[in-house]
Amino acid sequence: MKICIINPNSSEEMTKVILDNARSFDPEIQVDCIRNGSAPAFIGSYEDMAESVPGMIRIVKERQEEYDAFIVACHSDPGLDVLKEISDRPVVGICEASVKLATMLGHSFSVISTGQRPIPNKQALCRKYGVWDSVASVAGPEGLRADWHSEESFIETGRRAVQEDGAEVLVLGCAGMGHVTKKMEAALGVPVLDGVVCALIVASGLVKAGLTTSKVRRYRSREQG
Repeated sequence: MKICIINPNSSEEMTKVILDNARSFDPEIQVDCIRNGSAPAFIGSYEDMAESVPGMIRIVKERQEEYDAFIVACHSDPGLDVLKEISDRPVVGICEASVKLATMLGHSFSVISTGQRPIPNKQALCRKYGVWDSVASVAGPEGLRADWHSEESFIETGRRAVQEDGAEVLVLGCAGMGHVTKKMEAALGVPVLDGVVCALIVASGLVKAGLTTSKVRRYRSREQG
C-alpha cells in the first residue's frame, strides 16, 4: 500500500516532522510526504488556504496512478472537497479524520489549537463535519498563534480542556504537533489524537476495504465531465 501525504504548505521542516510521524505508524505502509512548494510556509488564513489549493490539485492529478490514497496534512483541511472530486482514490483530511474518530473514543472532545486565531475556523469545521454536539471546547495557548513546537503550552491548554471543559479526548489541531502526543497522554491521562495518524487509520482502512468517495451527486466524476 502506498499513501501520499500532502503537506499543503511549503515548509521543509514541517514536511519532515509529518513524514517521520507517519512512518512510525505502520512500517508495512509506504508513506511519502510531498511538500506543496508553491504555497505559503504556513497555512494560517483563508487566503493561505486558497493559495495552497492549485499546488495540491497538481500533486493529486500528477500522482493519481502512483498512490492508493491521499491525505491532506493541514488541520484546516484546505481544498479537501475539490481533491475528493478529482481523485478516484480515497482522500482524507486530518481534521475530518481526527474529529470523527474522537467521537468514538469519548463522550466529548476538545481541539487543541496552535493559538487563538485558528479557533473560529476549527469550530466551523466541527460544525461542517457534524460533530459539534460532541465538542467540549476548542482551545489554544494565549496569543494569536503559538509556535507549533510549544509542548508545555499545549499540555497546559489540554489540562484546562480536561479539567474545566470536561473533555475526555483531545485532538491536536496542527499537522506538526504529533511530537507531543505521547507526552500529553502521559501527563493528562486521556487519548490524544494526532490528525496525521488518524488520517492514516482511515485511509489505509478504506484502501483495504476497496472503498473511495462516491461520485453520484455531491462530487462529480471525471467521466461526467
